[in-house]
Amino acid sequence: QVQLVESGGGLVQAGGSLRLSCAASGRTFSNYAMGWFRQAPGKKRDIVAAINWSGSTTYYADSVKGRFTISRDNAKNTVYLQMNSLKPEDTAVYYCAAAYSRGHYISLEYQYDYWGQGTQVTVTS
Repeated sequence: QVQLVESGGGLVQAGGSLRLSCAASGRTFSNYAMGWFRQAPGKKRDIVAAINWSGSTTYYADSVKGRFTISRDNAKNTVYLQMNSLKPEDTAVYYCAAAYSRGHYISLEYQYDYWGQGTQVTVTS
């Protein structure tokens, strides 16, 4: 089992920044690809960004390219999502997820094995 705990969400004005963190425990963190997903009210959960086990490859949804950065620190068992130039449409519950993989990043939701409880991000105009 892998336990994931997100933090760093909150209320921010449009144009502002937030940094989400996801702390993992329970298994060897470097055996897992990680992803950030989000779900806005009334909408399905979508991928935001993904990173492979070593941090050498990343994926971003078109809607966040150039504004969000995913990174990880395997020594700290933590994955981050730096969110800049936030927009009201970024408002959602953000989830981190882990998928057992020593290969490429993983962008498909069904391939993730473990999920955090989510953290709310609200961007006001």
